[in-house]
Amino acid sequence: MGLKRTLLIIRIFFILLCASGSLASAFVIEGWSAWWWLALVIGLLGGALVVLVDVQLRGFSLRGLSALTFGLAIGALVSWMISSSPLFEGGPPSVLYTSRMVLFIVCMYLGAVIALRGKDEFNFVIPYVRFVPHDVDVPLVIVDSSALIDGRIAKICDTHFISAALIIPRFILNDLQRIADSPDPARKARGRRGLDTLNALRTIKNLDLRIHESEVSNRQELEAKLVFLAQSMKAKLLTTDYNLARVAEFHGLTWLNLHALAKAVRPELTLGETIEVDLLKPGREEGQAVGYLEDGSMVVVADGRDLLGKKATVEVVSVLPSAGGKMVFARLQHEVSS
Repeated sequence: MGLKRTLLIIRIFFILLCASGSLASAFVIEGWSAWWWLALVIGLLGGALVVLVDVQLRGFSLRGLSALTFGLAIGALVSWMISSSPLFEGGPPSVLYTSRMVLFIVCMYLGAVIALRGKDEFNFVIPYVRFVPHDVDVPLVIVDSSALIDGRIAKICDTHFISAALIIPRFILNDLQRIADSPDPARKARGRRGLDTLNALRTIKNLDLRIHESEVSNRQELEAKLVFLAQSMKAKLLTTDYNLARVAEFHGLTWLNLHALAKAVRPELTLGETIEVDLLKPGREEGQAVGYLEDGSMVVVADGRDLLGKKATVEVVSVLPSAGGKMVFARLQHEVSS
């Protein structure tokens, strides 16, 4: 909100400056003093036109400007090389001048368009530069749709364990929006959860969250573009998509696995340890009740069926590995709350 107000003040000041400059010019230029009002109007309209162009270029990034400048330079160079060739040595001067002008305009246009279409590939021509103080290294992590839909990344960032800058490409945001607009209720719920995760990330203080202006023409190119961005920006890839992770590994990229992180931070239970668990359903054996830990591990409590629907304090008797992680057997100590 503060930036918008500042920009508004600057734009108004610029228009007034243009108007006053044009008005002053009318009194300086001979014969224009009687047309001072016309000069004032011209100044106001000129300033407003420049501000309008500024507003229309609101989404134009520094990367796009760099690519456009590079494309125009290449187009001018190509047109100069062709116009200096023997093809333009003979003929009427007016025809040669017109031909060179057309060649210059066409080459400049094609160079600009090609550079803007490949502004991400532009990183290979002029390496990606991070605008940070000297001797300060900012690690980058590119986040894909699956990690945002998973949702755990917001909780991890809220603990300040991640010090890297999170990069979310524009095409990932568009992909989440397409999923959220899907007629399939399940896909719609996934897309909305991803957008909610993104909003949660934006509210975390001191989190370096960046939107990378990059597009893909179709859904099939999304994974390839993620890998390409990670390579060109020397970034890590955060995903829960196993296939994308395998592709990233094939290209020598480091990928961050949320499932592996969750498994690594699971607390190691020891025999005789006391834990609290919500008893949700009866067990297979008589008198047993079953609850679950936060990491999804099943806790089977002996003689706990009378406390179904309540939270109880139990003592760990044994811990067995299972396909879902581990299964904990415990015995009831005392009821904590209803």
